[in-house]
Amino acid sequence: MQTDSPFNRLETASAATVTIEIDGQPFTAREGDSVAAALLAAGAIPSRTTPVSASPRAPYCMMGVCFECLVEVDGLANVQGCMVQVSEGMRVRRQNGARALTQGDVHEAV
Repeated sequence: MQTDSPFNRLETASAATVTIEIDGQPFTAREGDSVAAALLAAGAIPSRTTPVSASPRAPYCMMGVCFECLVEVDGLANVQGCMVQVSEGMRVRRQNGARALTQGDVHEAV
């Protein structure tokens, strides 16, 4: 899933790479990159749509504040892509709209 992303990297020391899967397509990401950075590099934008209006969203703050980079990682939904590093074989799916809650998603107030 290599694309002509408008996000260009600064040339630095060469880094190892890992292969991840974005929406079922293989993509070679740099080891140590966040999932959000990999999505931007892959041109996988929007990374999600909102549950109410289906507005497209993409990683914005890259530091865990804005929640615009929510994606599904290895079957776990609503993961902040900017806070998770890519790893070999990781499966990333962009989120569209609301997701279904499962038993493990419900937390009781203490």
